[in-house]
Amino acid sequence: MARIGGVDLPKEKNVEIALTYIFGIGRATSQKVLKITGVDGFKKVKNLSDPEVNELRKVIERDLKIEGDLRKDISINIKRLMDIGCYRGLRHRRGLPVRGQRTHTNARTRKGPRKGGIVKKKAAE
Repeated sequence: MARIGGVDLPKEKNVEIALTYIFGIGRATSQKVLKITGVDGFKKVKNLSDPEVNELRKVIERDLKIEGDLRKDISINIKRLMDIGCYRGLRHRRGLPVRGQRTHTNARTRKGPRKGGIVKKKAAE
């Protein structure tokens, strides 16, 4: 089993797809890494040789920011926006959409579950 960047890559997937399981690597980045290393992207992870895995690991760790380091940088950037009090920082602080989406309807993912409306009791008869 190939382990790169602290992530176990799925054995039955093609290398190009399996690399996307690492946080910070998408399809385009995966293809660039494979081109640099010369590894065939259609090869299954279980069929990779040790030198190929080591080459992939070396290129990824040298050229890319992935997993914990990337998550830390993202959280620091968001904290900086909140500290300086810019519009995007205020939206992060309030838990609302940051990139201009409407909130009158939708935005339930950011806003959370709906608050219950006011329920009137029926008059006793």
